[in-house]
Amino acid sequence: MQHTMDLSGNARPVGRFRNTAYVINESRSHFDAAHDAGLMAVYGRSLRGRAVALGVGDLKSRPHAIDFVRCSYLGLDNHPVIVSGAIDAIEAHRSVHWSCARTRLNFDLLSELEATLSEMFSARVIAFSTVMLANLGAMPILASGLLTGGVKPVVAFDRLAHISLAYHKPVVADETRVETIPHNDIAALEKLCREEPVVAYVCDGVYSMGGHAPIPELLRLQQQYGLFLYIDDAHGVSLFGDQGQGFARSQFGSDIGDRTIIAASLGKGFGASGGVLMLGTAEQEALFRRYALPHAFSAAANLAAVGAALGSCRIHRSAELGQRQRRLAQRIGLFDRRIPTADSGNSLPIRMITVGSETAAIALARELLDAGFYTSVTFFPTVAQGKAGVRVCLTADHDVEDIERLCACILGKSAGLRQPEAMAASA
Repeated sequence: MQHTMDLSGNARPVGRFRNTAYVINESRSHFDAAHDAGLMAVYGRSLRGRAVALGVGDLKSRPHAIDFVRCSYLGLDNHPVIVSGAIDAIEAHRSVHWSCARTRLNFDLLSELEATLSEMFSARVIAFSTVMLANLGAMPILASGLLTGGVKPVVAFDRLAHISLAYHKPVVADETRVETIPHNDIAALEKLCREEPVVAYVCDGVYSMGGHAPIPELLRLQQQYGLFLYIDDAHGVSLFGDQGQGFARSQFGSDIGDRTIIAASLGKGFGASGGVLMLGTAEQEALFRRYALPHAFSAAANLAAVGAALGSCRIHRSAELGQRQRRLAQRIGLFDRRIPTADSGNSLPIRMITVGSETAAIALARELLDAGFYTSVTFFPTVAQGKAGVRVCLTADHDVEDIERLCACILGKSAGLRQPEAMAASA
């Protein structure tokens, strides 16, 4: 049956999960304005700490800014051990990439990486080029019922689940029923668990625009109803745990069992590149290695990424990890004492300054850049319409003075928009 819709509205046919034309039509002008303001698709080069030289060409003639955009929360993405790891891996193999599927031939260093991560995270770890590809490989298998005793689960997505998860709703819906529940709504999820024999819940561990999943309550539902948990903890890995297990994994016991999968990034707090899936059983691992499409029909992460991740593993197994985690916590506390937001007081490094108007958010981000601070302007479809703002990513590598100057600048620039308390209430 062919569906039709009026593209001037946001109506979506029942049972469908795409409305691409509406998203583009509603957001195009804001993207155009952000690009015209020099806030998106910016090129640059790393300098000391979080400083970057913006633009291209002669470094001496480029403007500098302090970067609050990158998600390298522990400041590891420029770490010499990680850079050396990438170089050493390439030199060892005299290659960057092997163009064959992983079901055929793999770098030996990739085996070392997966074994090391499996030990660190107390799970069976499979590495992918990106978290997006890890999720792409996992979603059809989750929907198939092969992870839930042969019974296809009702798959419930958190409404704010990252687009790298929500994008796969049509594929999941081709196999089984899909529901979208309000953000962190445990009551709605428990109601679904009572009504359906098998439910799988898809959510973020740490949400990219701030906040986190209620892991203890999700574990209660898992114990009581057998709820299957699929948690994308891309923004939580490395920030928690004595070996950087992450926000989600560090709240489980010694193993995650056969009803949990955790996806994670090696390119954010971990400071390298790539993504991983943490699985609970040997049977699940064999299934994913044979049938997860990016593993079965695509190449592995390149050698630079593998070597960089091995370098990061060495840092994660040293005292430096705890030192950087503590430095990050101090900087988060400093920001929260100056700028109240909806997430003030939590231990996560993402802070949203909600403005409301897309035009005002773009103007604020441009003013901050003019003052020497590069932040992320965010608007629909990344956040809800009318909830535009500026995202600040804090890292262990930020100088205290730079955070204090940023806070003073935000307070000064936002005075004509809304007071920070009002921003927090609307975030």
